[in-house]
Amino acid sequence: QVQLVESGGGLAQAGGSLRLSCAASEDILSFEDMRWYRQNPGKQREWVAIITTGDGSTVFADSVKGRFTIALDNAKNTMHLQMNSLKPEDTAVYYCNAARGLTNYWGQGTQVTVSS
Repeated sequence: QVQLVESGGGLAQAGGSLRLSCAASEDILSFEDMRWYRQNPGKQREWVAIITTGDGSTVFADSVKGRFTIALDNAKNTMHLQMNSLKPEDTAVYYCNAARGLTNYWGQGTQVTVSS
């Protein structure tokens, strides 16, 4: 069973930065793409960013475009989300997701809290 483990969450001030990581138990090149989502209590899970493992192409939600970047470390089977210029509205539990065929795998989430 594929395992995804997020890390790097925590508390940051507005304008600050955090770097999230998602470590996979299998070769990340076996996934078509990997994604980050975020969710606040009582709200729907929101897609944040996607990276295609084959060519490294990325797409970001408008809410984070220009502030967040996503990258793969193939040697460590890890995906990173670099979050800069953080805003209080970025506060959420962040989840990583990996897609292989019709199957989606999820991590357990990591809390990001941005204070104003």
